[in-house]
Amino acid sequence: MCGITGWVDYRRDLNTERAALAAMTDTMSCRGPDAAGIHIDGHAALGHRRLAIIDLDGGAQPMVFDRAGHPGVAITYSGEAYNFRELARELTARGHELRTTSDTEVVLHAYLEWGAGMVEHLNGMYAFAIWDARTQELLLVRDRMGIKPLYFHDTGDGVLFGSEPKAILANGLLPPVVDADGFRELFAQIKSPGRTYYRGMREVQPGHVVRVRPEGVTEHRYWALEATEHTDDLPTTVAHVRELLEDVVARQMVADVPQCTLLSGGLDSSAITALAQRTSRAAGGGAVRSFSVDFSGRTENFRAEALRATPDAPFVADLAGHVGSDHTDIVLDTAELLAPDVRSAAITARDAPTWGDMDTSLYLLFRAVRERSTVALSGESADEVFGGYSWFHDPAVVDAPTFPWLAAIDNTGTMSLLDRDLAATLDLGTYIGDSYAAALADVPRRDGETGHERRMREISHLHLTRFVRTLLDRKDRLSMAVGLEVRVPFCDHRLVQYVFNAPWSMKTFDGREKTLLRAAVSDLLPTSVLERVKVPYPTVQDPGYHAALQDAVGKLVADGQAPALRVFDIDVMRAMAEAPPSGDPLQREGLESVLAGNEWAERYDLSIEL
Repeated sequence: MCGITGWVDYRRDLNTERAALAAMTDTMSCRGPDAAGIHIDGHAALGHRRLAIIDLDGGAQPMVFDRAGHPGVAITYSGEAYNFRELARELTARGHELRTTSDTEVVLHAYLEWGAGMVEHLNGMYAFAIWDARTQELLLVRDRMGIKPLYFHDTGDGVLFGSEPKAILANGLLPPVVDADGFRELFAQIKSPGRTYYRGMREVQPGHVVRVRPEGVTEHRYWALEATEHTDDLPTTVAHVRELLEDVVARQMVADVPQCTLLSGGLDSSAITALAQRTSRAAGGGAVRSFSVDFSGRTENFRAEALRATPDAPFVADLAGHVGSDHTDIVLDTAELLAPDVRSAAITARDAPTWGDMDTSLYLLFRAVRERSTVALSGESADEVFGGYSWFHDPAVVDAPTFPWLAAIDNTGTMSLLDRDLAATLDLGTYIGDSYAAALADVPRRDGETGHERRMREISHLHLTRFVRTLLDRKDRLSMAVGLEVRVPFCDHRLVQYVFNAPWSMKTFDGREKTLLRAAVSDLLPTSVLERVKVPYPTVQDPGYHAALQDAVGKLVADGQAPALRVFDIDVMRAMAEAPPSGDPLQREGLESVLAGNEWAERYDLSIEL
């Protein structure tokens, strides 16, 4: 896992721009603390920061393949190709000579063998760039589900690209400007394919290849979910889900560094931990490390909330004891969550406003995990794949003519914070409606599919192509900010494609959420975990935390010059800062939004152009 960046300019020799590329590469140092490399070849410059996971000695990058007297092919690569060993055997049989045991070299030779068609052969999470000096072309490639991030800016004479926006912004050619479309993306709480908050910057879409040539930039989609007939009966389907999960976890436990799992005590992370433990034992290894997050006093003084009916700790203990993992609880206190350096680190990691303590606590969890492990397996994305959110099972939400999560979770609180003139300019209702129509148009259909099955295919597709991408980006950015690689087995494209086409009636055959997953792993988990109702990621319940947020917002209002005053309604901000805490999560969400948005604007010296 690494950080990549680069610059292609067909009108200049980039050998004179080494300092600019070095500055871009340096922004990726957190993603790759183990090594740095730069490769410049005339019109192309590639940068790399390495987090060594596979072949610690032989996987240095950028990696170049050349023959005497012939132009070379260079790659800067981030991620993991989980089938690299099989590909290495196939390529060797085809005459390729591999000098290392790294997956990077395998991907490079896959390109030499199949060209851009190599993407059809890869299984994994990856984002990489290949410069082919023979054709003077650059390829930017992103994995099928968008697990690893990749951004680019079309300069007109080529592109700037990077794992994170900060790498592109460090070049200086693209100023950090947020316009109306950027604010629409920020406040609408949707993920429009390819769009970012920064004007002039785009995301390489999941399952896409961006090709850069002297004549311009083009995009090609090489993978998308397909609607096919599901012919397996229920027992066969359950068995195949289990078979896929065992294979996926085994593949994703290949690493030359210490590994662990992230454990919340819910079905998803518990299944991954149990499977990882079985895989380790079968290979003659020891107990798998597992880590969870909690807050000081939260378990003892827990207050049930609408979405969080139970604390995690008892279920974490049940699972860890049941499978015998080497478990560690990471317990955070309010002072840590409010520490200015931690909040700033989270904003810098995301290049955007954070989700308050949900982000700072995740950052702190990852930082603590990194002290003992370099790779972690996560249960992220199971809810999107198997239909785990409560709103999948709420008829009013399912039938609502908008994105399900917007119908289920009231986001009017944040919208009501906006300056009235800005709110009128953004017209978020129209933007969301247009985005929803575009998302529905992208849903694959089966002939003759009607009624509830048709609608649930739409709901699933919306989550797998819009909702999950925000969560994956959050997971990647906060983990890589401390040099921790987080792998997501539930995003294996074979599993996603298979479950996507299972009938909804099969996915809920016992009347509960995530039926197929529960059935597939029922023999691995304690009853308490199997029967637990889904609980989202935990948040701090300390009243002192809320009071500290109010105090900080009050100071912003008094300041009179804070960037937030250009975006949020000052009277609403003042009222939030003075109102007695109600226990309503929307009240705290508003405070967090103001503070995070203001710091983002200050830290990135944003220009706001509406």
